[in-house]
Amino acid sequence: MTDAIGIMEVIGLGPSMVTLDTMAKTADVQILQIELNDYYGTVMKIGGATAAVQIAIDTGRQLIEHMGGQCVTTVLTGPADAGLPAVLAPREYQPLIQQDVVFFPHESQDKEPNVAAEPYAIGLIETQGFTAVIEGVDTAVKAANVEVIAKEKLGGGYVTVVLKGDVAAVTAAVEAGRDAAERLGTIISAHVIARPSPAILTLLTPVDP
Repeated sequence: MTDAIGIMEVIGLGPSMVTLDTMAKTADVQILQIELNDYYGTVMKIGGATAAVQIAIDTGRQLIEHMGGQCVTTVLTGPADAGLPAVLAPREYQPLIQQDVVFFPHESQDKEPNVAAEPYAIGLIETQGFTAVIEGVDTAVKAANVEVIAKEKLGGGYVTVVLKGDVAAVTAAVEAGRDAAERLGTIISAHVIARPSPAILTLLTPVDP
């Protein structure tokens, strides 16, 4: 078990992914899981040496506050084995939203090939309302050369679609998609992550081709 477990709870999957990417790039920590909290938010859990986990959590909290959001954080030092069944959730499938509600890193976090050789970005468009995100994604893929790589639901009508392409294309696509989506629904977040850390990519649920 790791020396410490950091916990951060926020509203929205988009801000969560941006924060996790920043934490993974800031300190030597391992992403353990993301658990949906059934209140339009996520509980991010990271592990590692105590100092590294504390740095990552502090950095993540500052980022969320800079984005105008709110979060609740804690760092469990020397987590007790007896408490781990409540700290780390088992796999759970939610029939209502037809997907898992606990995201685990899948396969190796070291297998993303040639990231340095072929820079790319991912974009996240998150709305409350499915029609809005559908309109946004259709506009996004027409605006720039990007592909849809994942779609995640939080419940309560919250849905996030993830795009991939080069930085300029993803930026243009997210801007166009956000503008289109906000005409039909509520935009929760719209973000571009340049050179995403391999760790966060392993959390996403790929869409069927």
